[in-house]
Amino acid sequence: MSTAPPTSERAAGEDAPLARTVGRKVLLLFVVGDILGAGIYSLTGKVAGEVGGAIWVPFLVAFGLATLTAASYVELVGKYPRAAGAALYAHKAFDNPFVTFMVAFTVMMSGVTSAAAAARAFGGDYLAEFVSVPTLVAAYAFLALVAVVNLIGISESMRVNVVLTVIEASGLLVIIAIGVWAVVTGDGEPSRALDLDPGDASV
Repeated sequence: MSTAPPTSERAAGEDAPLARTVGRKVLLLFVVGDILGAGIYSLTGKVAGEVGGAIWVPFLVAFGLATLTAASYVELVGKYPRAAGAALYAHKAFDNPFVTFMVAFTVMMSGVTSAAAAARAFGGDYLAEFVSVPTLVAAYAFLALVAVVNLIGISESMRVNVVLTVIEASGLLVIIAIGVWAVVTGDGEPSRALDLDPGDASV
């Protein structure tokens, strides 16, 4: 005996829209967390070691490039309000399947490398401050944990993202406050902000 639901019920189920679980505020925090990223903590010292006290210069350049990218996306998403991102825009611009594929593949690979960098930073610099664990083991465990959270559901993964974004942003605010306090109390050296000598940077 067949237990398949009637055709009308299957059609209704297939046509049912996905439930909206991500609001504007949560989406905003998701974007903020994506922009900040884990690299802001793991790369700052390395950048300072390369450029010295003028560490703000490369970050300012990166900010300028990111602003241009954001402005482009704002313009394009208003013209093509569909889910596909850069691949859709490349397809509309060039109408070439190979170019569209390469853009989509590049975007996908950028996500993979970003996840790998975050896992490497977590397993190396971050976790090493608390416990001694092989970097690769910790990195794989981090990726597995992220995968499990995403598999549980979009709502749960977004909640975790909100918590982590708040923690990350709070840490940056604490660092900024410490820097301001050091300058105000005379412990800091504002003149070093213009030094481009890596030898003057403490990493």
